Amino acid sequence: MNKTVAYLSLAGGLALVALVLAVPRTDASPTGSTGPTPETRLPETPPAVDPLPTSQPQSADGSLKLTGRLSHPVVAAGTSGVFLTVDITGVEVPGKERAPVNLALVIDRSGSMAGEKLARAKEAARHLVNQLRPTDRLAIVHYGSDVQMLRSLEATEANKAQMLRFIDQITDDGGTNIGDGLQSGKAQLLTHLSGFKVNRMILISDGEPTEGITGPKALMQLARQIRTAGVTVSAIGVGDEFNEDLMQGLAEYGAGAYGYLQDASRLASIFQKDLQQAGTTVARNVELSFELPDGVSLAEVIGYRTSQAGRTVRVALPDFSAGQVERVVAKLNVRTAAVGERIDVAHLSLAYDDLLADKPVETKTMLAALVTDRVEEVALRRDKEATVIASRAVAARNLSRAADALAHGNREKAEALMEENEAVFGDAAAVAGAAAVAPDVAAMNDAATGLMEAHSEAEVRQEVKAAKARALKGFGRMGSTY
Repeated sequence: MNKTVAYLSLAGGLALVALVLAVPRTDASPTGSTGPTPETRLPETPPAVDPLPTSQPQSADGSLKLTGRLSHPVVAAGTSGVFLTVDITGVEVPGKERAPVNLALVIDRSGSMAGEKLARAKEAARHLVNQLRPTDRLAIVHYGSDVQMLRSLEATEANKAQMLRFIDQITDDGGTNIGDGLQSGKAQLLTHLSGFKVNRMILISDGEPTEGITGPKALMQLARQIRTAGVTVSAIGVGDEFNEDLMQGLAEYGAGAYGYLQDASRLASIFQKDLQQAGTTVARNVELSFELPDGVSLAEVIGYRTSQAGRTVRVALPDFSAGQVERVVAKLNVRTAAVGERIDVAHLSLAYDDLLADKPVETKTMLAALVTDRVEEVALRRDKEATVIASRAVAARNLSRAADALAHGNREKAEALMEENEAVFGDAAAVAGAAAVAPDVAAMNDAATGLMEAHSEAEVRQEVKAAKARALKGFGRMGSTY
């Protein structure tokens, strides 16, 4: 029997359980409820310890809200694995107009962009120009082996006409010098940095860097330097030839958004979305940190680059626009004390520059668990929402690794990784109900089918990029992945 078919049967199995037991459909979105279902309810047993809140949101009157949850708010005596989930949400600002933005559009016009891709990129650039207001500024940079640019101009009607003429004259030529493109965009933005709260660069590329700085690590460090200088970098990869790890890294280090487009037809809508997101930015220089008390160690932060000094783990996050939600999932190992005691699991801190209040803000909260010697109580008190969120992140990690395995020709390893997700979602379904994970199972099945049915080099490249972009959202990069 085909292994992929066996994995795909999970969706049918979970759907059948939900149907037979008449389980009501549950929203598994970030804000959805994952309530108890008949098939997973354990016998009602009086808890041995008092209930403990699983989340303690702290807004501190800032532009971001921090919410933490534990998959196991009650843990067994001894050593346990516990998932920590953290949601960060930008406040809504009803009726507020988009703020003025200082933009640089950096377009790849190397030879590989010839034809439809460059035509679509130019069309999207024209659309972006037409969306600008007189209070905005735009610099246009295009790069091949060399770099050409139109210096930053206010978006007056006369200047917009000049921008459109410049776009019309772009033709494909040369190699792919991403580094010089980034440097030129940065220089133009820094000239007017002090006059804007929002300074953003949008990079487009369809290929690997071939000239100038070509090393991914060096280019990511350049994106970090640009961010440190006060400019956000969004990176859009087009087609199936670009280096998705590089483009994702540029967006991550640049605190912007990453987008993968199989073709260039959606570029205009992506530009418009990025403009809107930039113009409604409420926080930047965002960093989540969590301090681990004695007895707690970090296993992993799923899907994010981290730094750790002593017992403090730090995660750099993107800029936040109004209403934007990003999520971080970490697995912790908890060594417990005496039965009946409450133990601290993580002290969370969210530090950022609040653009609404025009000041730095730090929000803190603490998550704790209760210790029991009753296994049934641990199961009964598992947090349904945190369990589903954690399963989504673990499955996304397996998907990303499967994509890498397939890209390196190891189809057997890719299949095995995708099959692991059957147990991942099965465990979550046992806690939260089949309906709570059904949308995630369906999405993962689509990804598995795409990967396993890809055979030509072009098909593999395309499915690998699609799978890794899907995985980013599973990790929790929901607002910063297009």
